[in-house]
Amino acid sequence: MKILMATMGLDIGGAETHIVELSKQLQSQGHEIIIASHGGVYVPEITAAGIRHFDVPMHRRDFGCMLHSYRLLRKIIRETQPDIVHAHARIPAFLCGLLQKTMKFPFVTTAHWVFETGGGLRYLTNWGQRTIAVSEDIKAYLMREYHVPEGHISVTINGIDTDKFSPGISGEEVLREFGLNPDRPVVSYVSRMDEDRALVARQLIEIAPELERRVPGVQLLIAGGGNVFDELRQKAEAVNRTLGRTCVVMTGPRTDINRIAAAGDVFVGVSRSALEAMSAGKPVIVAGNEGYQGLFTPEGLKEARAGNFCCRGMPLSTPERLLEDTAAALALSPEEKAACGAFGRQVIFDCYSVHRMAGDCLAMYEQVRRKKYRVVMSGYYGFGNAGDDAILEAIQQAIHQASDEVAVTVLSNDPEMTQRVYHMDALPRFQLLPVIRALRRCDVLLSGGGSLLQDRTSTRSLLYYLSVIRAAEWMGKPVMLYANGIGPVRKTANRRRVKRVVERAALVTLRDRSSAQELRDMGVLREDLHVTADPVFHLDPASPRRARELLDQAGLPEGRAFCAVSVRPWEDTGGFPQKIAALCDHLRRTHNLEILFLLMQPDRDRGISQKIRDCMEEPSFLLDIPCIPRELMAVLGMAKLCVAMRLHTLIFSARMAVPCIGLVYDPKVDSYLNELSMPSAGHVERFSQEEAIACADRLLADYGGSLARLEEKSRNLSQAARENERLLLALLEKKPAAP
Repeated sequence: MKILMATMGLDIGGAETHIVELSKQLQSQGHEIIIASHGGVYVPEITAAGIRHFDVPMHRRDFGCMLHSYRLLRKIIRETQPDIVHAHARIPAFLCGLLQKTMKFPFVTTAHWVFETGGGLRYLTNWGQRTIAVSEDIKAYLMREYHVPEGHISVTINGIDTDKFSPGISGEEVLREFGLNPDRPVVSYVSRMDEDRALVARQLIEIAPELERRVPGVQLLIAGGGNVFDELRQKAEAVNRTLGRTCVVMTGPRTDINRIAAAGDVFVGVSRSALEAMSAGKPVIVAGNEGYQGLFTPEGLKEARAGNFCCRGMPLSTPERLLEDTAAALALSPEEKAACGAFGRQVIFDCYSVHRMAGDCLAMYEQVRRKKYRVVMSGYYGFGNAGDDAILEAIQQAIHQASDEVAVTVLSNDPEMTQRVYHMDALPRFQLLPVIRALRRCDVLLSGGGSLLQDRTSTRSLLYYLSVIRAAEWMGKPVMLYANGIGPVRKTANRRRVKRVVERAALVTLRDRSSAQELRDMGVLREDLHVTADPVFHLDPASPRRARELLDQAGLPEGRAFCAVSVRPWEDTGGFPQKIAALCDHLRRTHNLEILFLLMQPDRDRGISQKIRDCMEEPSFLLDIPCIPRELMAVLGMAKLCVAMRLHTLIFSARMAVPCIGLVYDPKVDSYLNELSMPSAGHVERFSQEEAIACADRLLADYGGSLARLEEKSRNLSQAARENERLLLALLEKKPAAP
């Protein structure tokens, strides 16, 4: 890709070094990097790496300067045609955000720090289509102060070049340059010497006389330039005169930070400079303007990583504490210093490599870059139903695995939730203009999966999905009915409507054979009805560890076999809750299975689940914790048996090869039980507890045979589900992409 980095400048600073290292790493991986900034000391380094630099004065907030920068950026973007524009800092992001509205380039920002939001400054901020935060607390700040959707933020690290910052780098040249004694201890420090960054540099100069008394001959090597540099240099010179020797050296701005770190026995600093010193194998005292942590040790790793080694939220640095810790660090034996440095360097390898930083950015670029194809998905999404959300997640995963050239936009009842949880672009399904615009831009409309074409819930629901399909057809867009379950469609007029839609669709895939038969019964004559499988059959579950955590939160004892039960409210069920309670009691008493109730749509399922639990004589458990579909699937994978009324609980169970018993309330449940060769305990409106108990006893008596049959069915259905994406890609490839 061709990537334009826009930033204020390239002088000394943590964010600036981050940009330089990221750009060099991406360039080394074969991408073409262009940087626009006001320039600075790092320009020779990036140009030596083959990176073009454009001088754009984005370092000042005054109107004339910003207008000039806006015009220069527009010219650069027009001439270079970048695939991605990546802005760093408030002014570059604001200007690029203005340009993006008309030039429509893919736009990403990185949040390196927190900004003031008062006095209208909030409106001078644009976080782009996606935002990369350099720590979890900055991510939380973006969500809290700017309401950036969680799904639009990824957290990266300050990637460190472990070859550049290595124990093998020598600091001898720096020691000679400043006349420092290599036989006496050196404390090195790096930061900008600005008023809002130089607190610890000021304190180091202040404690120098007392540190000299405790550690005779100590030398302080302080690197960096800024608006208080001259003031601090005067203080340092005064200390040196008092001590009668050069104790404090102020180097000014430097680009050879690796040699500055190498010259010291102990390093003091925060954020990127602290990480660079750790990579160099130095003991590090983590201290800065935001707070103070002290000497970095294994015990402080979790706290340090949470704030990206910036000490936000920690107590402020004091001269007294800085003195004690610096003297103690210098007093460590050579072996202790080596162990401390080795641990810090290993942390860099494990958590802060420049390769990972580049990978994080490339992953975010993939989310926004122009894709060859655009697809709009219409379905029952954003209603908090785990089954339909599982379909959404499964389709997203399958399309991404099949091709990285397909961009998907979802029509959702809750677009913010869909973006936050599933990291997908989403639009409000009932807002006409956004839906029309999305359809106009797309290459294909996917209607599905799930049972959308049915009128059992209501004709209004059916008409909604048919109207979206009709709108796409009016715009000349191909329609794919994606892994649909058809019916029941009872009204004659509705059957005619569904027949017309199916006959006009460019591609039809169905999740089961009974759906194909239902269409034939409606009079659909087309021969190319592809029976595949529900997309959920190739959705990956969450980890077993996460499943165990959820079971622990539900109170289910570890090591106990259990039956997962999933029910939903339904009219005309009579004594159904009492009869299901009797079945659950039987499973616990006779088969020693604990009973765990799962909520696929919590707001609807909670009441009926609790009613059954109240009717039971035996104890039971309820997993009433917000879960994404993959987590529920993982929990089901830990079960021995599943008793389910909801279709997608049965599908989750089959996907995880857990034998299941269906409670039929709709033909689709009966149909899929036949597909799975799993038994039905009866229809909920004429339910017999005796027949249900006998059904469970038969399955458990032949548990091994049931399990083997289900495992084979699950493998076959997983393979069949992949046909959906193969057919979609074939449809996309034979149609010109949307402009």
